[in-house]
Formats: sequence, C-alpha cells, structure tokens
Amino acid sequence: MPLVLSLLLVACGSLIPSGHQKVEVSQWKGGDYILDPDHASLIFSINHLGFSNYIGRFNDLDASLEFDPEKPEQAHLFATVMIDSLDVNNPPFSQELKGSNWFNAKEFPSAYFESTEIRIIDEKQATMTGNLTLKGTTKPVVFEVSFNGGADNLLTGKYTLGFAARGTIKRSDFGISFLVPAIGDEVELQISAEFLKI
Repeated sequence: MPLVLSLLLVACGSLIPSGHQKVEVSQWKGGDYILDPDHASLIFSINHLGFSNYIGRFNDLDASLEFDPEKPEQAHLFATVMIDSLDVNNPPFSQELKGSNWFNAKEFPSAYFESTEIRIIDEKQATMTGNLTLKGTTKPVVFEVSFNGGADNLLTGKYTLGFAARGTIKRSDFGISFLVPAIGDEVELQISAEFLKI
C-alpha cells in the first residue's frame, strides 16, 4: 500500500507545473475566500534566557478574506486562533502555557485579528495593520505580507491565494508578562496561509 500511495503522489506532482501561480496581485481573482486549515500555520518564536529562540505554533486557525484585485488596499481579513491548540511539542509545557500565568485559555479561549489598513508596496508585497485581541486586550499589530501567488489548485480543484506574513508583538502589551525579561517580551509571528475562493 505505501508503494501505491507513493506512486500516486509522484504522478500528481508531475501534473502540477512549477511556477503556475500568478504572483502579481492585480491578476488574482476577486471575491470571498476562506482559509484552507490544512495548509495554514501560525508559528511563534521567543527568546529563551538568551540561549535560544523557543518555537511553538497554534494548530487551530480560521479566517476569511474579502479581496478585489482592482482595490487590493481595501481587502479585509478576519482571523481566529484557538488558544487551546497551542503546541510546543511538549504536552505538559503546552498545558502550562495555556494556564493563568500565560495565555489563560480557560478564560480567553480565542484570539482575533481584524485588518484595518493595507498598504501595497508593490505587486508582490504589502504591509497590513490590524487589531489583535489576545487575552482580553486589543492592540494594533503590523505584518509584512508577501504574495505567493494565485491559481487554480489542481489538487483541490479550487482557486487558491497564497500568502506569507511576519510580525512582532510584545506579549506584555497583552497582559502576558510572566518571567519578562528572562523570557523575551518580543514575540515574532510567522504565518503561512492558503485561501480558497468560495
């Protein structure tokens, strides 16, 4: 069975041309989009005692996107992150991070982000400002966004847009100041996402 599966994956891969996406945002299809949760990730990185950057992720994400290629600066994004999906590849520590000293997932089960301003830099990148609500506090956050491309996805049969984004927040701004400064205050966020046209 593994051999058959491998052959099928190789066959599918040969059907997908490299570089078939339209990278230029003006060539994308407008409309309403939803996040493909199977092809989305939110990774965070934080300094640990000056020795290393500690990496974690959230596994349960949802988002919607409204997009017009003629007015990309008016695009609107709304995203939800389920705090209980936090994953640092260490189950006991993941549970500790969900506790009251850190994210307090019981009282604040979700984080939200809603875009408020998009500034197009060129056909392949933009800055997106929005309001992040985390642990009951709302603050503005800026992300540097890269446009990976838009195209019909030959595996799903759906038109897909791909993005990557990076931003930095101060966790103390959101009431998560436990062990600052030994554990870094600044948290780098790295996002990769595919959106499916409805």
